[in-house]
Amino acid sequence: MLSKNPLSLINSLLQRMGPLGVVFFLLLTILSAFSEAGTIGINYGRVANNLPSPASVVQLLKTNNITNVKIFDANSDVLKALAGSDIKVTVMMPNQLLRTTAASPNFAAWWVRNNVAAYYPSTKIQAVAVGNEIFADPTNLTSYLLPAMINVQAALANLNLDKAIKVSSPIALTALQSSYPPSAGAFRPDLAIPVMKPMLQFLRKTGSYLMVNAYPFFAYEANSNDISLDYALSNPNAGVLDSGSGMTYYSLLDAQIDAVAYAMSALKYDDVLISITETGWPSEGDANEIGANVMNAAAYAGNLINRVLSGTCGTPKRPHCNMDVYLFALFNENQKPGPTSERNYGMFYPNEQKVYDVSFVQRNGNSNNTGNNNGNNNSTGSGSGNGIPETWCVADPTAGQQMLQMALDFACGEGGADCTAIQPGATCYEPNTIEAHASYAFNSYYQKNGRGLWTCDFGGIAHVVSQAPKIGKCTLPSSP
Repeated sequence: MLSKNPLSLINSLLQRMGPLGVVFFLLLTILSAFSEAGTIGINYGRVANNLPSPASVVQLLKTNNITNVKIFDANSDVLKALAGSDIKVTVMMPNQLLRTTAASPNFAAWWVRNNVAAYYPSTKIQAVAVGNEIFADPTNLTSYLLPAMINVQAALANLNLDKAIKVSSPIALTALQSSYPPSAGAFRPDLAIPVMKPMLQFLRKTGSYLMVNAYPFFAYEANSNDISLDYALSNPNAGVLDSGSGMTYYSLLDAQIDAVAYAMSALKYDDVLISITETGWPSEGDANEIGANVMNAAAYAGNLINRVLSGTCGTPKRPHCNMDVYLFALFNENQKPGPTSERNYGMFYPNEQKVYDVSFVQRNGNSNNTGNNNGNNNSTGSGSGNGIPETWCVADPTAGQQMLQMALDFACGEGGADCTAIQPGATCYEPNTIEAHASYAFNSYYQKNGRGLWTCDFGGIAHVVSQAPKIGKCTLPSSP
């Protein structure tokens, strides 16, 4: 009988294969690591009174190539609409059911039969989230979490669904006592040993993963004097050194996730994977919500999507782990309480029009920039003398004037592009159109930042071309 431990099995196979076999095995492993991309999904919240029907939502998801969705309950209409769509679904048990589920295996079995098994496999349910951010819930449900997860897992096992459907529970970063620098990441003392250690043991035993909700926006909003906007958005930036690990971070999201990974490592659970079950950036906010605007929301989502789909999107601590990421959220939800930002995380308006143009299909690019996944700056250089083809970045002519102007202002301002040539009277001022000026500025930013894959996106309103573009009498340069 083969060992159930995959590491033991691999070790046994390597011993039998001999030196050439080992080389071949390692080559296949490396190739597969670089060929697999992470998963991008979206959170489909419904705290609103003006959303389209579930059937329309499913069509919207399919039209936009969104193949994974997470919902905040197990709504029958939604799950029926998703049947046969081939979209993978994570359902959620609401927080208010945890007490009963923890106390009663029979209730857990009833809930799983009626909210999971009743729709599977026609609806591709792949995970059950037991509660959401329980440690931050004011009703103090922490002690019920793991017993509820165990009972849900047992209910799935009784129906032979436990191999196909995983059980976990999303945690917020408030579960950490410290998160900066990432290498100092540690769970709160009241959670580390009493809750997180047995929960991680459960996840390891069942082959599941830790769900984490992480929002760089919150950290940036609260510390905008200390945190670079480019760092928060994962735009090209100088990076932040973690003096504890010696690694440099170019993405605040990476730093947040690695803080969780270090906290897990302290408990000896490096082998449990992490799934980012919520992350996003609001397109609008109150006057005091610094950074909440359409341009930043588009940049954050666009950078993250392209990075995950590139297949090389680990973090400095876990460079070889492709991320599964669920963006928040599908729609702006007009009945959510709290500041204006809470109602403006959506990528779509309720009328199904995009709040900003971001594609769920990987955009082309010639850079091997991996989204700063290994603590080093991997941007390639530019120019035709080093074997790298010349490419340019131009504005999308179908983009709206407002979006182009906002992106142009960013590129020439905070982005640091050289926009001297498009000033009045300068060589590339004519044609005097926003599209022409935006193309020049976008290309300057792109060339200056080493032609990184995500430096020619600007929220989905720019793209890379391989033929030298000429705008009027102005030829865009192919170097900084």
